[in-house]
Amino acid sequence: MQFIKHDLGQLSGGETAEVTITNAANVRLLNSDNFLKYRSGRPHRYNGGHYKESPVRFKIPRAGHWYVVVDLGGYAGEVGSSIRVLSAEAVSG
Repeated sequence: MQFIKHDLGQLSGGETAEVTITNAANVRLLNSDNFLKYRSGRPHRYNGGHYKESPVRFKIPRAGHWYVVVDLGGYAGEVGSSIRVLSAEAVSG
């Protein structure tokens, strides 16, 4: 399966990942363990789902290495995406 991977790196938790998509797509927030499962086609846990509009926002639930994955679920088409990580202070302030 083709997908776009955004490696957010090590985060503290509390930040917000803001994802912009160009077309409807599946958008998932995954920790490193679940990203490896996703990539190998195994069952995995994630926050997210199918979105038709952006931006899509995910609050990072806890410290760890995080990824955002964008895909079309095997359907034909194209999607582009970009991401920015906002600090907890930027979101609340």
